[in-house]
Amino acid sequence: MTEIRRPPAPSPAERAKTIAVRNGPGALLPTAGDPTGNDRVVPELHHVHPSGSVSVLLPDDHPLLTRTREADRGELAVVFELADHAPVDLREPIRGLLWITGWLRHLSPESARARALSIAETRPDPRLLDLGHGLSLLRLTPASLVLADAEGTHSLRPHVFNAAAPDPFTGYESGWLRHLETDHADVVGQLARHIPEELRGGRIRPLGLDQFGLRLRVESGDGDHDVRLAFAKPVHSPAQLSTELRRLVGCPFLAKNQLRVQP
Repeated sequence: MTEIRRPPAPSPAERAKTIAVRNGPGALLPTAGDPTGNDRVVPELHHVHPSGSVSVLLPDDHPLLTRTREADRGELAVVFELADHAPVDLREPIRGLLWITGWLRHLSPESARARALSIAETRPDPRLLDLGHGLSLLRLTPASLVLADAEGTHSLRPHVFNAAAPDPFTGYESGWLRHLETDHADVVGQLARHIPEELRGGRIRPLGLDQFGLRLRVESGDGDHDVRLAFAKPVHSPAQLSTELRRLVGCPFLAKNQLRVQP
């Protein structure tokens, strides 16, 4: 039997950390044993810290705060769901989901202010100024994490997540993919030569970028298909990335400014 080798990709922990850094739409979900219902709670603000803990801002009168205070030890079992949305307008925009299961606790005013300051250092947000003025901050301490994306479903321990680094191109992946979609349809067409022949009749869209390769989404009549185009070797700088992209396009003399990636 022939073994089918998948193209190299970031590790599950690295992909999970990248999704956390992107900070897409998030919601708190009840656990399976929660008898109060299946309501999703969308916080006013959420932030996943490098350790995997999650900070959420909720209105002071939100029922979840009351349930947290009344729970045993002041902790409530919850799941936080974080979605990774594609920066390009796809018909199926979610590229992956990260679920963080753990214990939700209401913080004291002093702890909440300190935590809000730590969030503001990396993600300034005016909603943090409403802490103590109609909004309360809660902390979810992680027990486990689960990642689901095109590479599969993986369970992660918090210490593994904590040790992982996000992809080096996370900061400008979105802008570059939009630029590729809107200004370089010809380049996307040239990349189609790497796609299995049976998929080339669909609409080819840029889906993702990381240090190991470029991902394309093929939208066709029988569904969506994701294809990873691997780089010859992992890249770590915009210059290396530009070289690999020109190689995939198949034109070594392609002007660098056509596919320039800015940090």
